[in-house]
Amino acid sequence: MGYISEDGHGCVWKDWWLKGDFQNRITLGVAVGSCVLGFILSHKVRVVVRFSLILEDSLRMSSKTRSKKEQSSEPQSLIPSLPEEIIVDILARVGSCYYPKLSLVSKHFRSLVTSHELYARRSLLGCTEHSLYVVLCNRENGNYQLYALRQKANGNHSLVLIPSLPKLPRKGGFVAVGSRIYVFGRFKSIPQNAISIDCRYQTVHPLPSMNVTMSVSVADIIDGNIYLTGYCSNPTKMVMMVFNTETEMWEPKKTTPETMSGYLWENECVVMAGKMYMSDPSYNFVYDPKESKWETDKMLNMFKWRKARVVDDVLYYYDSGWGVLRAYDPKGSSWVVVNGLEELLADARFSDWSYTGSYGGKLAMIFTKTTGRTEVIRCGEISLERRRQGKEIWGKVEWCDDVLVGGDFYVKKTLDVIV
Repeated sequence: MGYISEDGHGCVWKDWWLKGDFQNRITLGVAVGSCVLGFILSHKVRVVVRFSLILEDSLRMSSKTRSKKEQSSEPQSLIPSLPEEIIVDILARVGSCYYPKLSLVSKHFRSLVTSHELYARRSLLGCTEHSLYVVLCNRENGNYQLYALRQKANGNHSLVLIPSLPKLPRKGGFVAVGSRIYVFGRFKSIPQNAISIDCRYQTVHPLPSMNVTMSVSVADIIDGNIYLTGYCSNPTKMVMMVFNTETEMWEPKKTTPETMSGYLWENECVVMAGKMYMSDPSYNFVYDPKESKWETDKMLNMFKWRKARVVDDVLYYYDSGWGVLRAYDPKGSSWVVVNGLEELLADARFSDWSYTGSYGGKLAMIFTKTTGRTEVIRCGEISLERRRQGKEIWGKVEWCDDVLVGGDFYVKKTLDVIV
């Protein structure tokens, strides 16, 4: 007997399936094949299924293959009795956090988990997931690199470096759109000043370059258009550029308010209710693209919000001075303190830095802790609930893990990517 545990987000694989000799890898292949039975029999229920003729066929294939090691070092498929399209259908239902380990099973699986067919099938089945990606700066060498939050076999989480990408710009704009991350700025290793990263296949695609030399301070997206604000030759005068993600064309630059200095807080830009909110040391600025006009929000200016993120058109940021998580709702022009997070906020109280992220309707609070001489990055996932007709907001910590141990890093940007 063997079992597959299915929780609605994918199969939870036993760690030993991913390690050891070929016999264990065959067992993994059988487990993947049997997984589909669990989906058919009961969704979101733990099911126990007997390894059937697939097991016998796979073990026979294993025996034959092992006896012919000198002729072939690896079988063409770990599930020889299943057609390729069925294997793709099964893998599409598995959580993408397991793909890095599945890619180690064989060359065949490695090609499948990065195939266009697999992600097209995931989209069709509605199995795509929101994942948190983080741009980290390594203070030791000055490099800016992309990491993804992954769940490990033991249920804990870690930040995993995305390899084979160019070093990201120190001053630049980062915007997530579906499965892609758009990056604008001056790269050291490539001539372009605009690229997109497809997080499904970890590939880089050049984009038409900005038609002006611009130091990007903030960037965000509304209705398929990416709005970038920064300065060109005059560091005290800001301009806005617009990139259409559908046509991949740049639109003529737009003017900014005279009061907007060249010192916008870098990457401090959020979108709420179709409007862009950004700030400098003195003012908050609100841009309405439908009306092509700039506004101000005096209540938002009540607190110097930084490193903020938005969930359901509400802005959240960690006020390290007071040790609270604040929330701002532009509909009622009101600030509230999020309740229920005392233990997590006490843990973050004396961290060197903290950063708020959001993905899939939840918040992620990222901060540092020092254990002995080792610096650790911690991350806590927070689910949110509104009570008393929306007058109160309560948070619940779903988990809090050490996601990166060692090194000297800080967060440049967090991104919500769908894969």
